[in-house]
Amino acid sequence: MQNAPRSRILLLLQLLLEQTDEHHYATGADILHFWETHGIQANRKNVYSDIQLLMEFGLDIICIKSTQNRYFIGSRLLELPELKLLVDAVESSHLITEKKSAALIEKLGHLTSRHNAALLNRPVYMDGTAKPDNEAVYYAIDAIQTAIHEQRAISFQYFEYTPKKEKILKHKGYRYGFSPYALIWNRDFYYAVGWSGKHRKLAQFRVDRMTAIQETDAPYIADPFFDPSSYVREVFGIYEKHRFFTERLIEAGVDPETAERDACRIEHVISDESFRRLKAVAKSES
Repeated sequence: MQNAPRSRILLLLQLLLEQTDEHHYATGADILHFWETHGIQANRKNVYSDIQLLMEFGLDIICIKSTQNRYFIGSRLLELPELKLLVDAVESSHLITEKKSAALIEKLGHLTSRHNAALLNRPVYMDGTAKPDNEAVYYAIDAIQTAIHEQRAISFQYFEYTPKKEKILKHKGYRYGFSPYALIWNRDFYYAVGWSGKHRKLAQFRVDRMTAIQETDAPYIADPFFDPSSYVREVFGIYEKHRFFTERLIEAGVDPETAERDACRIEHVISDESFRRLKAVAKSES
């Protein structure tokens, strides 16, 4: 094989990363056999020198000395308990689709040995809320984050659901002009907050309902006094009520525009205690 020393090092790195951990090791004989299956003839001195080279490079290789030295990867960028936490977060997220969850968990598995990767396949049982089917939301989040960073205006269409769960574009496909300031995570959803050209004021939109996002040449309208923390405290408490009552009214058969108007009235007069009790009842019936 051409460039045998270079290929030998890379294959050794692959073997150690993919097949070893604190419970699974590779002996010198295993390494020589692995090289041989890839067309490389080597000896034990090559094993020792190549292991030493990888350690000098910064790889944490543990050697258990015996008649057959045993080698395995010690510490990694992410340890198994940390990977399990990340997998649980992915599995339980209402934002991430089942297909995307599986792809992300597979990628996380490449950060550990194949033996530990098998331990990551452990589904988390959620509270009855189904995973979404809208994979476009990941690209929407990326587009909005880029626009925030570069302070560029965007436009988009916004959709909603009918009482029959049919998806329709709001205002017959109207394109909203928007200068995004922040992405806010609230109760399992991302919201884009910024200056809305249609409303002529600060507004928030659920990102999973934004579609056809495009950068525009319109001027970006900045607000130097915008504070995300204050906005969350002041607005999202009332917005949660607005969303709750809008959705309940639509489910009852009220047309979306009327439901929006009536929710605006209800949200300002209902007490916090009554709202908490209504939410509990709605959750128990879902």
